[in-house]
Amino acid sequence: MKLIIAIIKPFKLDEVREALSSIGVQGMTVSEVRGFGRQKGQTEIYRGAEYVTNMVPKVRIEIVVAADLAGRVVETIEQTAKTGSIGDGKLFVLDVEQALRIRTGETDHDAL
Repeated sequence: MKLIIAIIKPFKLDEVREALSSIGVQGMTVSEVRGFGRQKGQTEIYRGAEYVTNMVPKVRIEIVVAADLAGRVVETIEQTAKTGSIGDGKLFVLDVEQALRIRTGETDHDAL
């Protein structure tokens, strides 16, 4: 099993969710996060005053899938979330040793 973590632009969330559902992803966890990378924050205008924010709002998606589906999930997120501009985000893929569904006690692939 693989844990895929995607940090993407917030306005791409619905499009990514729909694309993942179409390839068989049955669930995900989504969090609103803030951070910065090479873009080093952004300039905002609020009530006529310009100010710089050090942290840019993003969305963090976490998905656990069978190892054989991980490549398709990564490819789907990459294609769907890409705008071609700085700050499109990052993808991380990690190994998952064990999964357990608390309600039923099912483990590993059955728990997904």
